[in-house]
Amino acid sequence: MTDTPRRRATDRAPSSPTFVGAGTTLTGNLACEGDLIVGGVVIGDSTVQGAFTLSEGGRWEGRLQVKNAVIAGEWHGEITATEKLEIRKSARIRGAVTARSIAVAKGAVIDGEMSVTSGAPVVSYEEKRRE
Repeated sequence: MTDTPRRRATDRAPSSPTFVGAGTTLTGNLACEGDLIVGGVVIGDSTVQGAFTLSEGGRWEGRLQVKNAVIAGEWHGEITATEKLEIRKSARIRGAVTARSIAVAKGAVIDGEMSVTSGAPVVSYEEKRRE
């Protein structure tokens, strides 16, 4: 009965994610074959084969290439998602974002360029997750 597809990248259970926890700073480039969850600070560029999550309180400075991403923290740089990019209300983005589809929660701040490669409009939504 769990064969029903879920609509958010974070709704699925990742098999073995890589974590950069709060209080940790990683400087340098990173290649990640699985999922990556960042709650700390990353300064560098990365390619992530799985899903990417920048948690609230996390910060990224650099470029990212990924399939699906959820941004809830602070971002300075470029994000290129081949599929879906979800920007939560706590997100603060300065730079360029490109994805096949983009969903932006009311309250998120984006200072830069947004490009949707599918030609579909950017989806705006009211975040209903509990704080």
